[in-house]
Amino acid sequence: MRFRRRQAQGFKYSRWDGTQTGFDLDADALLEEMSDDLLYHGDLNAALRRLMQQGFRDRNDEELMGLRDMLERLRQRRREELERRDLGGVYDDIAEKLREVTEQERAGIDRRVDEAQQSGDRRRQEIVEDLAQQRRQELDELPPDLAGRVQALQNYDFMDDAARQRFEELMDELRQQLLESYFNQLSEGMQDVSPERMQRMKDMLAELNQMLEQRERGEEPDFKGFMEKYGDFFPGNPQTLDELLEQMAQSMAQMQQLLNSMTPEQREQLMELSAALLDDMDLRWQVDQLGRNLRQAFPGLPWEQSQRFSGNDPLALGDMAGLLDTLGDLDALEHLLRSATQPGELAEVDLDRARELLGDDAARSLDRLRELTRTLEDAGLIEQREGRLELTPRAVRAIGNQALADLYRNLAKDRAGRHEARRAGWGNEPSYEHKPYEFGDPFHLNVGETMKRAIWRGGAGTPVRLSPDDFEVERTEALTRSATVLLLDVSLSMPMRDNFLPAKKVAMALHALITTQFPRDHFGLVSFGRVAREVKPERLPEMSWDFEWGTNMQHALLLARRQLAHESGTKQIIMVTDGEPTAHIEGGEAFFQYPPSPVTIEETLKEVMRCTRDGIRINTFMLDESPSLREFVERMSRMNGGRAFFTNPSTLGDYVLVDFLDRRGTRRRAG
Repeated sequence: MRFRRRQAQGFKYSRWDGTQTGFDLDADALLEEMSDDLLYHGDLNAALRRLMQQGFRDRNDEELMGLRDMLERLRQRRREELERRDLGGVYDDIAEKLREVTEQERAGIDRRVDEAQQSGDRRRQEIVEDLAQQRRQELDELPPDLAGRVQALQNYDFMDDAARQRFEELMDELRQQLLESYFNQLSEGMQDVSPERMQRMKDMLAELNQMLEQRERGEEPDFKGFMEKYGDFFPGNPQTLDELLEQMAQSMAQMQQLLNSMTPEQREQLMELSAALLDDMDLRWQVDQLGRNLRQAFPGLPWEQSQRFSGNDPLALGDMAGLLDTLGDLDALEHLLRSATQPGELAEVDLDRARELLGDDAARSLDRLRELTRTLEDAGLIEQREGRLELTPRAVRAIGNQALADLYRNLAKDRAGRHEARRAGWGNEPSYEHKPYEFGDPFHLNVGETMKRAIWRGGAGTPVRLSPDDFEVERTEALTRSATVLLLDVSLSMPMRDNFLPAKKVAMALHALITTQFPRDHFGLVSFGRVAREVKPERLPEMSWDFEWGTNMQHALLLARRQLAHESGTKQIIMVTDGEPTAHIEGGEAFFQYPPSPVTIEETLKEVMRCTRDGIRINTFMLDESPSLREFVERMSRMNGGRAFFTNPSTLGDYVLVDFLDRRGTRRRAG
């Protein structure tokens, strides 16, 4: 497994034992979980990525593991493998099996001598004893190194048929294990190492090398024809030549890492052993040529890296492929998790293999993490636009309503509830109350109450006669239209002082309040740093701060005034800032200076005067109590007649919300 292609999923069923609980993911809860991150950075895709990285708890308070914890678990699993294994065990295991073969041969020699002696044939006895002496001497003189011993026994003429068969089986087994180690992707194709199969493998490697050389020359290799002939060697069923080559390159790179991890003596022994086992010169040449071609085609693979094995558990040659497979899957899964930027990219993970490497909890978390995007899309909260995920209007409303609900919860600690004073008067909205008609009232007759008064006055019977005193009319609410523009400071000082997120939440809450409870009102938004920009309310969640210094109130007031010029009713500007004006527009360009230039102060106050002449009130909420800011805002308030509030991030929302509602109520009473 290399975590490249999503495997066909199966389903397993078992008796309920109370532990088979799943994660309970709710789209609205997911949106709420990442709303702070989204509002702070203004990037939905980044917020989803951080949610994947950090993990979270579902509505059942069950922890959904994040990718960061999974990566740490992967690193721990790799450390366990390295600290458990001893690469020297490769040779110990083979040496022990060769010793058993030679002991079996010696016993067979003794048995053949005994049989000759018991036969009574003098000539046979002499021949067998001479041959036995020669074979014992050859066994005694076997080279001490493993590769030399293998090569000597390959040229040795066994006297014991069982020992010969056992040695040949051992050689076939070692060849198979060695080839599996080099070509882990061909493991199913290496079950048979007969001469015919080995010849087909040589032919396959030769054609593979030829295709690599064709590609290097700019030609198009016949991959389809290659797979029709040799597809049985590749159980992973690669669909393209690139996929096949990458799989083989990873296997050979892993084997090279293992060789790099050995001591020089261990590495030399294994190379000599390989030469002895793969005694076919053409096969060895094709393997070496493929290694060179793949190294050139995939230089980014860890060909030069090594691992630090420090354990005491001997690694047999037969276990080498399994170890390489585990380490390779650990590397592949780590790469996939580290590079995943969207939940959908986790669909490539083989959950069964991830469960083996990381455990059940991690596999279940991965299964849910890769469904995050679909859960939000199915709920209508996000959608794909030009290759990027974007919030839908429903999601913007949900975030705003949540911010508004948070503010109301804070207010509830100090206030028993909303108590808006209303005054009945002329208007067009029914208040579902009634009153006796007075001269000058709109004649919105309440027929039921009028008939009731007439019957009470004149008694039962028909006809019912009406008099002017019987008339009962509907009360109506006096309504005013309000136009509000919020000026939000997005200069670099706002996030540095932890003011940006609370201020943006206030903007979201105010937008939600006006659009839901005062739909006839106008709400506009202007962000200002070194320059000011109009922001469409539906793009508010994606708005972020400026990576520049500068607080351009003059430009912000100018844009707000122009916006309000097209609106009717009561007009106001709500400005949230943590700094005095340090920038203004001059000659079409932003001019910045700190400490503030007198020209900047003067240009800003000129804009305040223009707002005042247009009947626009400016209410300022300050998140810093520096003397210079206080002095400027107080001067601005005296010129404009607006109000100033000195607050902090934890109370900003309360101040803005209460002031807006109180002024809204005041305007209603005045109406």
